Amino acid sequence: MSHTAETARIRIADRTPTITGDEIASSLTPPRQFASASFESYRPDPDFASQQEAVALLQAFSTGWAPARSGGFFSRRKKEPEVKPGVYLDGGFGVGKTHLLAALWHAAPGPRKYFGTFIEYTALVGALGYAKAVEALTGSTLICIDEFELDDPGDTMMMTRLLTELVSTGTRVAATSNTPPNALGEGRFAAADFLREIHAMSAHFTTLRIDGNDYRRRSTEGNSNTLSAEEYTSALDGGERVSDDSFDELIAHLATVHPSKYIKLIDGVDRIGLRDVHELHSQTEALRLVAFIDRVYDAQIPIAATGLPLDQVFAGDMLSGGYRKKYLRSMSRMIALTEVS
Repeated sequence: MSHTAETARIRIADRTPTITGDEIASSLTPPRQFASASFESYRPDPDFASQQEAVALLQAFSTGWAPARSGGFFSRRKKEPEVKPGVYLDGGFGVGKTHLLAALWHAAPGPRKYFGTFIEYTALVGALGYAKAVEALTGSTLICIDEFELDDPGDTMMMTRLLTELVSTGTRVAATSNTPPNALGEGRFAAADFLREIHAMSAHFTTLRIDGNDYRRRSTEGNSNTLSAEEYTSALDGGERVSDDSFDELIAHLATVHPSKYIKLIDGVDRIGLRDVHELHSQTEALRLVAFIDRVYDAQIPIAATGLPLDQVFAGDMLSGGYRKKYLRSMSRMIALTEVS
């Protein structure tokens, strides 16, 4: 291996990123693979009618900013049915929810509109404080939340209150999740005040279930690609800015960095190298890895790995627990990211 290739290596474990509220707010736009997403470029699976129904629903929702047409004082035109200020796409992973959410974002009038993950919005509140976050987002036309999460009931209650305040000032909201809004936390959290907040939020949304197969695996069988030591070295060679960490180093480092900063860990990286991947038995470590993979997937950075196939890192009991859908989504993304290694 050449000296040049060696010195081009980056260690993610050596990075200690910082991020400000302004940086978070300015980054609240669709991931780059959806930079030009539109309703026309979405390809609904003909075997699942709900996918085309979702396109029609969001196209209708996207006209909600247009001023109502008046038929004059003597018009007998029927009153339009009330349109809820929010739309919520509930469905499995890989059915195109993020594409449709990004298409809606592009269709919405701007310039003040935001698109981010649940973690990014909670990080914004953490960086600015609740009152200043409300102030920063008030007046926006649209808030898009991709993959409404429920890892912490406090964060979820905070987000439901934030959205309620924004909706009351005219902001519209669109969200995606693997779980219907009135069932968030089912099987994990049952506090009465928590359930009250969730049900209050769900009243703002028109909910549509999208069925379908995971498009990332429609033509893929098997597991994430895993490389031999020689293949790994070859994959990291070249002029790219590549990272090279052991799996243990990465997992340990993720524990020291807030998930909102994970995007900064991979800033400027063209390919990620992970050595000696193995099964995880700590759910806390597994959820950190899920959050990291989400950022890698958004940035579309390929992964080269040795050891256990990445999609097999979650111990069997994790796949039968309350975070099963999150792990399955992450497995799907890891397969896609290692396909191009």
